[in-house]
Amino acid sequence: MRLIHTSDWHLGRTLHGVDLLEHQAAYLDHLVELARAERVDAVVVAGDVFDRAIPPVEAVTLLSDVLARLAESTTVVVTSGNHDSATRLGFGAALMRERVRVRTRVAGLAEPVVLHGAGSARGADGDVLVYGVPYLDPDFARQELAEPDAAPLRRSHEAVVAAAVRRIRADVEGRTGSAAGASGGAAPRTVVAAHAFVVGGAVSESERDIRVGGVDQVPAGVFAGLDYVALGHLHGPQRVSGPDGTVLRYSGSPLAYSFSEQHHAKSSVLVDLSGAEVRTETVAAPVPRRLADLTGSLEELLGAAGEPHVRDWLRVTVTDPHRPQDLFRRVRDRFPHALVVQHRAAGGAEGPVRAATVTAAHDPLEVAADFVAHVTGAAPTPDELAVLRRAYESVAASERSA
Repeated sequence: MRLIHTSDWHLGRTLHGVDLLEHQAAYLDHLVELARAERVDAVVVAGDVFDRAIPPVEAVTLLSDVLARLAESTTVVVTSGNHDSATRLGFGAALMRERVRVRTRVAGLAEPVVLHGAGSARGADGDVLVYGVPYLDPDFARQELAEPDAAPLRRSHEAVVAAAVRRIRADVEGRTGSAAGASGGAAPRTVVAAHAFVVGGAVSESERDIRVGGVDQVPAGVFAGLDYVALGHLHGPQRVSGPDGTVLRYSGSPLAYSFSEQHHAKSSVLVDLSGAEVRTETVAAPVPRRLADLTGSLEELLGAAGEPHVRDWLRVTVTDPHRPQDLFRRVRDRFPHALVVQHRAAGGAEGPVRAATVTAAHDPLEVAADFVAHVTGAAPTPDELAVLRRAYESVAASERSA
């Protein structure tokens, strides 16, 4: 029994204004071919299918197309993430074909998708139970997940995820007991797809903050007793240390969605549940265009130092003592895919600079001079001060005459 674990597609997302839908479609083409080539029993998508609650029409069309193509060869289990609208993503879930199972409702999180292993058409031997846990916002889920006649759960991610897993364990135990009593078969394997920030995971800049009450993390021990936890939310592919016998992995996003992700090895996870231990293997995702940081003087960057990066998405930092004239155009002429162009003088002040409060008591020229020094790393020259003074006096004069 083998699965593909993927997450955080963020269909409809842009990167510094660049539409990524074409590149996302290329990944989904790769995913369809991988599912066919590996003959997997299911593809599990652990949330953040869309990038926002109301996705663009093109993103919805792309999702519809890929689900139909995947369903031709395998079962697809999709859960909602914190970027998704659970209601919109789950629309029509009850009407979908048998091989497309969308899990977006808290009430249905303990109802598994049952994958029957070879040689076990209806028994427990070789079966895998896939539970889809949608993103659980504590402010809403704590009421629905509370026990009957009990007070609402604590307002935390740990409380609601732990309650969800308790429901799943109860369902597994019920199925295991009845199956073993009827046929003496072995217990089924359990897979949980969950969209959460588990303690020990490494973050990137592009994940949306999900803190509630100042806390956003869930202890890995919450998932004890499960075989494989297919995690979504963090964009870096990684394994998280968990309780003995439980494998927890983030598949990561298939594309880099910020420059903090430029060194990620984007991938999908191939999960093998056929042996005594769960085995995982990452399969590299296609890279449509690399992300890179490029730093140096404008002359260096326009010369040999920039040659390897002409086709990359770039964050360019120019370090000349003074901001070069027509900087943005010259950089973009050389690097057509430069997304960020900034000037930071070499040797200038490093680290965050706390903005001072500007009041009417401040000299406007001093404020302007401080801004120039902050941007360029050096105080304005006498000629620059003269330009600033003429500009200020011209504005002041026009205000007086208005």
